[in-house]
Amino acid sequence: MSATSDGPYLAAAFLCEKVLQEKDEAVSIIRITDRVTLTVPASTSPEILPPIALNLSAFVSLKSGNARGRHTIKWRTETPSGIKLPEQLLPALFEGEDRGVNLILILNIIIDQEGVYWFDVLLEEQLLTRIPLRVLYQRIGQSM
Repeated sequence: MSATSDGPYLAAAFLCEKVLQEKDEAVSIIRITDRVTLTVPASTSPEILPPIALNLSAFVSLKSGNARGRHTIKWRTETPSGIKLPEQLLPALFEGEDRGVNLILILNIIIDQEGVYWFDVLLEEQLLTRIPLRVLYQRIGQSM
């Protein structure tokens, strides 16, 4: 099954600081972001970006439309240099036209390049959307 004009439909896809999901499945999104500036003291940091762990969350919401049954959502990361990291496979069950699937991913990624990281969301093999994250590296203060 592929995404068509009959569904499933992409309702939302973004990166944020945190996603809270209540017992009644209501979702709260904290601090949506598409840009991160890694600021470090110039006196203690190298000229180029050293590997830094970055903790973000991703939220993807799909609505079934006419789609039914079990499917696989793929999450794929591409670095600024074009390297594609291993995919994550996520199960999705589409039950009814007004029902959907909310996917919450905890991203603990090592950032080692400035530029735009792309996070792709695919239904089976069909690209649904790409989410950008621009990473900037800034050394502040005067080096000694």
